Amino acid sequence: MSPTVGVIIMVNNHLHDVSTAMLLACGVAVWLMIKRYEAGSGSVVAGYFMSIYKGMAKVARFSLYWILIGAIPRTLTFRSFEWSNAVIHNQIPALILKHILAFTVVSLGVWLWLKINQKMKVIKQGINA
Repeated sequence: MSPTVGVIIMVNNHLHDVSTAMLLACGVAVWLMIKRYEAGSGSVVAGYFMSIYKGMAKVARFSLYWILIGAIPRTLTFRSFEWSNAVIHNQIPALILKHILAFTVVSLGVWLWLKINQKMKVIKQGINA
């Protein structure tokens, strides 16, 4: 693997991990806002709340896309890039734990966004009523 390709793969893997965290972090932030949002608090507050939700949803959606697309080169280069490095440094358990944690974070993030979207349908109906 050339040094340039190695750098590209390393950046992809880093951004893949960041996207994993962003998916869940955006979900937690929006969930906390939903918990504090009071129906009937006025159109200015509702508009502000909806604009924040839409922005966070875009970030979460982009993160999910990056997770899915960035997984392709990460998977294709896993053995030569991540696995071989873990073997050399005797960090196989850490690598396994990292991927279990990443899978858990992505799963929680997707589940949380599904719940958020259900709640937002109810909130939108209350705003439009």
